[in-house]
Amino acid sequence: MAEKMVVVRKWGNSVGVAFPADFAKKEGIRPNDSVIVSVKKVVPLRELFGSLKTKKPTEEIMKEIRKGWD
Repeated sequence: MAEKMVVVRKWGNSVGVAFPADFAKKEGIRPNDSVIVSVKKVVPLRELFGSLKTKKPTEEIMKEIRKGWD
């Protein structure tokens, strides 16, 4: 199984992906071949910021960090 990060593009009323020619050649993918595609969205770091869920509030964690510097 090979992985390749590609960009989803508008394709008529749908969206689609195109594999680079060198990747397709290396994997032996030809026009009209059937392939199984696994999708995993790449989330920008900016969207991840602040999304960590912890049992302690952020303020309490910051107090503990500051105590370590004293």
